[in-house]
Amino acid sequence: MHMPGSGVNGAIVPSAPTGGSRAAVAWQRLHPERWPVPAGAFPSGTALVGGAVRDALLDRLAPQPDLDVVLPGDAVAVCRQLQRRHGGSAVVLDAERSIARLVIGGWSVDLARQEGESLRADLNRRDYTINAMALPLAEPQMLVDPHGGLEHLAAGELVAISEANLLDDPLRLLRGLRLAAQLRFRIEARSLSWIREHHGRLGEVAGERVLAELEKLAAAPEGQGWLLEVLRCGLLRPWRAQAGSPLEPADEALLTRLSAHQTKALGLTAVETAEALPLARLAALLDGESLRALRSSRRLQQRVERLRQWQLRLGTEDPAACAERLSEPERLHLQRQLEQDLPALLLSWPDPTSAGPWLRRWRDPEDPLFHPRAAIDGGSLQRELQLQASPQLGALLERLMLERAFGRLHDRAEALSRARRWLSTTSSDGANDGAKAPRRD
Repeated sequence: MHMPGSGVNGAIVPSAPTGGSRAAVAWQRLHPERWPVPAGAFPSGTALVGGAVRDALLDRLAPQPDLDVVLPGDAVAVCRQLQRRHGGSAVVLDAERSIARLVIGGWSVDLARQEGESLRADLNRRDYTINAMALPLAEPQMLVDPHGGLEHLAAGELVAISEANLLDDPLRLLRGLRLAAQLRFRIEARSLSWIREHHGRLGEVAGERVLAELEKLAAAPEGQGWLLEVLRCGLLRPWRAQAGSPLEPADEALLTRLSAHQTKALGLTAVETAEALPLARLAALLDGESLRALRSSRRLQQRVERLRQWQLRLGTEDPAACAERLSEPERLHLQRQLEQDLPALLLSWPDPTSAGPWLRRWRDPEDPLFHPRAAIDGGSLQRELQLQASPQLGALLERLMLERAFGRLHDRAEALSRARRWLSTTSSDGANDGAKAPRRD
């Protein structure tokens, strides 16, 4: 899929006549003087590689970017040595390949033993050309770029170094789509053909690694098109509930709708979008069972399952009207289950204007329906009304919450009064056996 790719226009230094000039600009943007470990503390021959180099050239570095360095020696030993001298925590990621991580002061520094006899040989083993550039720490004017990564950055194009490199770690197949989405690049035709041809190899990768890439892809502002490509390529077939099935039209329609344009039409803030859009996209891709196979957290599985259940319950034609026709207990159940994730549901509605009133009420933390709370706690009911813990008490609490949610109760005194009346009514009906829920007045 050749999606339009522009990169970060003007961010890469277009007028620099040599790689050295670009290296100097990259170091200015990297601000090594702010690193938690001085650049001079690393052993001779250490080079910064990968995403930090790429993002420095694109001028899209985070305030505390993840740093990846390679060095011609035992990276685990160096990591532990740096930890003793500068603090933080040293974590061994792969003892056999000598890869470790230093977590210090909110930074993450990954250290790896150089593969091969030289830095260039190490870069030859990487996934995409824009990730196969290096900045030697001891030579600030040198940018090592053996595969034309600078050219591809400027062109907004993602190019795999080789088919074999992609298959060395099949996660790279999915990572290519994720990088294209995040950087707004296109994928070179041959590279995309390799991803499509070898999609089944992704099933060899640990589920949690796949999920981490999917979550990053789902969070990319323009990620919906590349998520569609993930499905069309068949990359998720090992985990989707209907394994091996073609892309369903409903999936395509929903994913297409879940765009940055939809968040603007709905009026979501940046913070609301960052929470709601990735969740809505993941729910369009995968169900709870698929997420369980990917070893996601139980909480994410529950959020996705609840969202999918309510999308199915409300339908796709006019979900707002369907929601308004729910019974009061059903409506309260919806709001309780989706109290934190309601914007993700609203994003799936075809008409943002119908979702506007819901969003306004959801933003009001005092709205009793959109943020349901108990009208009175169970302990107070037990003390004030001499009740024992029983199904009747639970039913009474549920009824009081319902009355509060729909504006028929406003304070503790009203809740106690209403509870006494209900208990009196159920008692006179011969239902004071602790098993029957209080009926509505």
